[in-house]
Amino acid sequence: MGSDRNTYIGLFAIGLILFGWMYWSQPSEKQLERQKAVHDSIVNVQQQQQEEAKAASIAKKAEKKDTGTSIHDTANHSSDSLVAIHKLQSDFGIFYTALKGPDKSYTLENDLLKATISTKGGKVESVELKNFKTSDGTPLILFKPDSTRFGLILNAYSRETSTDSLYFSAVNSQVSVTKDSSVLVMQLNTSNPAKYIQYIYSLKTGTYMLQCKIRVVGMQDVLASNTQDIELNWSMQTPSQEANIKKQQGASTIYYKFYRDDVDNLSAGKDEKKPLTSDISWVSFKQQFFSSILIANTKFSSPTVECKQDFRPGFVKNYTAQMYIPYTRSTDESFGMSFFFGPNNYNLLKKYSSDNDLQLNRQISLGWGIFGWINRYVVILIFDFLSQFNLNFGIVILILTLVIKALLFPIAYRTYVSSAKMRILKPEIDEINKKFPKTEDAMKKQQAIMALNKKAGVNPLAGCLPMLFQLPILYALFSFFPASIELRQQHFLWATDLSTYDSIYTFKNGFSIPGYGDHISLFALLMTLSQYLYLASNQQLMGTGGTDQMAKTMKWMMYITPIFFLSALNSYSAGLSYYYFLANLITFGQTYLARQFINEAALHRKMQENRAKPVKVSKFQKRLEEMAKQQQAARKR
Repeated sequence: MGSDRNTYIGLFAIGLILFGWMYWSQPSEKQLERQKAVHDSIVNVQQQQQEEAKAASIAKKAEKKDTGTSIHDTANHSSDSLVAIHKLQSDFGIFYTALKGPDKSYTLENDLLKATISTKGGKVESVELKNFKTSDGTPLILFKPDSTRFGLILNAYSRETSTDSLYFSAVNSQVSVTKDSSVLVMQLNTSNPAKYIQYIYSLKTGTYMLQCKIRVVGMQDVLASNTQDIELNWSMQTPSQEANIKKQQGASTIYYKFYRDDVDNLSAGKDEKKPLTSDISWVSFKQQFFSSILIANTKFSSPTVECKQDFRPGFVKNYTAQMYIPYTRSTDESFGMSFFFGPNNYNLLKKYSSDNDLQLNRQISLGWGIFGWINRYVVILIFDFLSQFNLNFGIVILILTLVIKALLFPIAYRTYVSSAKMRILKPEIDEINKKFPKTEDAMKKQQAIMALNKKAGVNPLAGCLPMLFQLPILYALFSFFPASIELRQQHFLWATDLSTYDSIYTFKNGFSIPGYGDHISLFALLMTLSQYLYLASNQQLMGTGGTDQMAKTMKWMMYITPIFFLSALNSYSAGLSYYYFLANLITFGQTYLARQFINEAALHRKMQENRAKPVKVSKFQKRLEEMAKQQQAARKR
């Protein structure tokens, strides 16, 4: 009996313990709600999977006859999509909402240009210059939507995200237009309304400058903690706009200006990538006659630029610029800059550079050293003055040639006088040549000719020095005409575009003469013929003043040089060939008139008087005589 009582007491105690444990271990209301949510989500997933399985079964039956393949993966598509969405949210954080959006474009335009701005990247995706056409007569587009990229590289959530791949939206969904300007605010929205990035564009009337301000708001706790600047990438594939693709390639490259320093550029003749050694004020994607320039209000840091030739039909070069803008991690900060989309007009670029010494005009190649000075301070001034009268540019070049030849005439006149003196002395020089026919007597013959010239008061170099003074102008114009956008698509006579070659005949079936080209330029041909006309009429080519071999060499060089010019100018600017043709004709006329006015008889008497005077031997002459004696002594030994 006692044993049974102990048993009951033990069972009762165990029951109390179990009851207490069950009471204290029951879930709370929050735990019950969480369990219910988990249960409901499981039920929902099961139901969704069942529905997808039914849809997959139906689709499988519908496609079985056509494909006979299994579409088991479709049943798991929804769950995979959920996983992918969660991953994107984890990877992109608050930028996840900008991964998709509507593809829309907005237009900012004035009387000079029309800029199209896309919601994809919030960037300028194309620019049309209204006052210019391509060589085909179509609207001139600097770049197209599928050939440019522009964006910030955001270092956030342990990855780098380019704003170029994210979708912006226009604030107020429209362009704000005032009396003389238009404004468009493109905003990169995030899942947090207090955190966003803006590109604020503004365009005034009568300008090629498109202002752009980058505004970063509330990103100080989103971007990586070590972010002190933000990378900015800009790239472009430039389309062909002119008839001569080779000239475009030779004139297109990247220019940049070092901050508070000089302008420099990459090579136009080869592919080049270059990390720059210091900050820059601007970077230019320069084409032959037009440029897209990005200008900082302050400076871009740590830039790297790259230029590559694009071998695709219809394209010229691929440009890339990578640089950094400052970021101080404040709640709201901005970086100001501007785009120049316009022509490579020297005075226009100089005007835009006047306020802050940007030197944008330095990207127009006018030649180095003295050649550039002549173009900047002589040729351009004359050219611009004549252009004010709205004359045909063929007439402008004619007047320019007359002015330059008139300025050089005093120097050229000395050449004509020297040529006349050499003709007078030619019979005596021929006698000296007969007197010393042997090669070993070359030094004696040269001394005799020098003594003759000295007594007659003739300086053989007098005919060469004036030509040396004219060479800088010759080469300066060689740079000026191909770089002058004023000549672009300007008609004159048979030439339809003075900025490129004129062609009276193009060879068929792709035939091309090596070193010459696939066409015939009439201006280049006329220039060559006029050069031969001048040389044939110039008696200075008769070899006076030197040995027979020297005369032959000089004559050969004089006559072969125009051939090289013909080869080079056949594919060069028609304006340049036309200028050289006019210059040769004017020189021929000046030579003819000079010979009519120079009294060779009086000149001969003057030379005879000089020969009667005692001649003071110069130190240079003494050195030559001493060298001759030493050579003769050496031969005897």
